[in-house]
Amino acid sequence: MSLKLPSAPNSFLFKQGYQLHSNTDGAINRNIQACREISNMISTSIGPCGNNKIIVNQLGKTFITNDAATMIKELDVIHPAVKVLVMYSTQQENEMGDNTNYVLVFAGELLHLAEKLVVLGLTPAEITQGYKMASKFVTQELDNLVIDKVTDYYDKDELLKIITPVVASKQYGWEDTISSLIADAVIYVLPKSNANLFNVDSVRVVKIMGASLASSCVINGMVFPREPESRLKKLDRPGKVVVFNCPVDISSSETKGTVLLHNAKELLQFGKGEEEQLEKSIKEIHDSGVRVVVAGQGVGELALHYLDRFGILVLKVPSKFDLRRITRVCGATPLVRFGAPMPEEMGTIDVVETKEIGADKVTIFKQNNESRSLTSTIVIRGATKSKLNDVERAIDDGVAAIKAILKDPRLVPGAGSTEAELVKRVTAYGEKTPGLLQLGIKKFAEAFEFLPRILCETSGLDASAVLPRLYASHVESDPESLKFGIDIEASTASEALLDVKQEKIFDSLVSKKNAIALATDAVCTVLGVDQIIVAKRAGGPQVPKQPRPGNWDVPD
Repeated sequence: MSLKLPSAPNSFLFKQGYQLHSNTDGAINRNIQACREISNMISTSIGPCGNNKIIVNQLGKTFITNDAATMIKELDVIHPAVKVLVMYSTQQENEMGDNTNYVLVFAGELLHLAEKLVVLGLTPAEITQGYKMASKFVTQELDNLVIDKVTDYYDKDELLKIITPVVASKQYGWEDTISSLIADAVIYVLPKSNANLFNVDSVRVVKIMGASLASSCVINGMVFPREPESRLKKLDRPGKVVVFNCPVDISSSETKGTVLLHNAKELLQFGKGEEEQLEKSIKEIHDSGVRVVVAGQGVGELALHYLDRFGILVLKVPSKFDLRRITRVCGATPLVRFGAPMPEEMGTIDVVETKEIGADKVTIFKQNNESRSLTSTIVIRGATKSKLNDVERAIDDGVAAIKAILKDPRLVPGAGSTEAELVKRVTAYGEKTPGLLQLGIKKFAEAFEFLPRILCETSGLDASAVLPRLYASHVESDPESLKFGIDIEASTASEALLDVKQEKIFDSLVSKKNAIALATDAVCTVLGVDQIIVAKRAGGPQVPKQPRPGNWDVPD
């Protein structure tokens, strides 16, 4: 009797249909190759001259953007190693709101260089150890590259130091207009007592088609893209506001009943009691001093009739997020019962007005300049939806940059200057490190060349001519040499360097530190994988859906 050997390794452990990719089959190389694919895709969108991508997601919605966070959010990535990179990049977006593409592209560059070291014979453990040593050195060294900082969070010029470079990388040419809007909106809502309590959700964006970006404005309050339900459309003087998170109507019971009516008189009397009760409730609301009602749910026709009679402005806000924001603007408490509010449950608003912007009517809730609003709104104008959406993403990144400098106000030089300096300093650190680890450290330094190189390529400059001039400008132990970066507007390599301090091109120190640390962790995680085991998919055979013949409403 012969013994039957298993057809595949570990076949007795898993159900039939599993897949195993081990290191001997080149799993590490395949992981690196997959990560390089997404890194190369994102890299061409870095910088002010970066290219846009057209993304069509699984729902058929089209995005035209160069924002890495939007790309990886809408792309349905299935490769497990690439998913690791995407998770680290998403973490950067959640923590800092910017430099998402930096994590992906830097990690891809590190993996590409690690592949060369694997070919030379180094083990993934040795490469990982060298990368970790270099990352720790970079974290300490970045503190020595600080050339400026934001000193006053309530000064517009100081805020523009960090907002303008961030916006320029997304909307080059419009950075001054958009940055000015963001700075004004942030100053409106920055807490006077403690700026660190700033919430990025306090700056809201409303997109209205038409005109151009130059017609955009900032409002100290909220803008709703709809007009009030009531006949009263405007409130000139300060008034009390009540917010209802329930229907503004006659309350109906959960039980059902049958009413037998014998004549017309009984029919007329049937609803009279409910009408009187509703009128009494609205009169009590009016007597309490309320002049504006915000309804989170429906407004009944009869209730609207009585609200009009008492001269109360009614606005319906179906979004629960907007309802939460308007309670912050007015200082009101949302009520889940319909009736007269207590004095502490009411809020106040200085001006409510209805305007026509473009072809849309909007309702504006705003406080006077003397009153501190907890929410400000940027109204952006544009010709197409894709343009408005892209400007909104640039505004989100600009506001997130403020959150980063509130954690640490220090700034490092931009335009590739920091990366050029790190290439030099990390390489020198690698030379002093004995053993094979220095190979990993030197490759880590080489990876920083990705940013100056991409800036040159996307702006039409010759990287082989510009990069040597950039490295030559960074003289040993000369703090003034830190100020030289790449000028993307230059026409020749001889004119391709600029003074980043004079042009005010800075990067946030804490954001760059976080991006480098996350990229290193992601690379070490991917390099530490020696096997990929994919279980059999649940369910029956995966048969693709066949389209139905004919039109959708024609029976088979």
